Amino acid sequence: MNDLDGRFLVIVPTYNEADNLPRIVPRILLQDPRIDVLVVDDHSPDGTGDLADGMSQQSDRVHVIHRSGKQGLGKAYLEGFRWGLERDYTLLFEMDADFSHHPSALPLFIDKARDFDVVLGSRYVDGRVTVINWPMSRLLISYFGSRYARAVTGLPVRDATGGFNCWRREVLESLDFSKIESNGYTFQIELKLRAWRKGFSLTEIPIVFEERESGESKMSKKIMREAIWKVWKLRILDILGRL
Repeated sequence: MNDLDGRFLVIVPTYNEADNLPRIVPRILLQDPRIDVLVVDDHSPDGTGDLADGMSQQSDRVHVIHRSGKQGLGKAYLEGFRWGLERDYTLLFEMDADFSHHPSALPLFIDKARDFDVVLGSRYVDGRVTVINWPMSRLLISYFGSRYARAVTGLPVRDATGGFNCWRREVLESLDFSKIESNGYTFQIELKLRAWRKGFSLTEIPIVFEERESGESKMSKKIMREAIWKVWKLRILDILGRL
């Protein structure tokens, strides 16, 4: 692949991340001068959106999308992808606002993206589990959830549900966003499966995933229930050639 030209966009969906956002955005920007940040805020009642606006006024590398309310993680990322593609970013990243994803890993993603279309941050690569401060119950749900998704769909990645990912613009341009139905936990699985089925190259790099420093987790039983049946729907669509 050619060397990476242009600029890169880190998309950070937020809902009530006022404690974390002012700390994580500067750390993201420090990783590479080509990186911009797009905050996609779901009308956070704690003022996260206002804080993002303030940062965007201070730096032309920070941008904000305001949504009318909680509409789900998948829709937030799709809106961010559309925004970034319209502005010709070369690489587009998914990243959490709560420091569970370390900004210091971004240079490694960028380096790997020279040789692969999709770079996935994995908590379960090379025979290791790199998760810090999670209760055992949630760790087991995540670990076996990824194995379950892999077994059902055939997706050849160890961390199918991970949310710290880097996409070349060509990958996202090839996907029909209107066909992506998943909005919660399964969104990450569906996006990777669609990219893989289109023949794009995927690789995983080890990351350290740490429980959020402050705020509340967005995981819910509803999201988990969706994941259980949704992967089978993806499998059926794949068999029918409709992905």
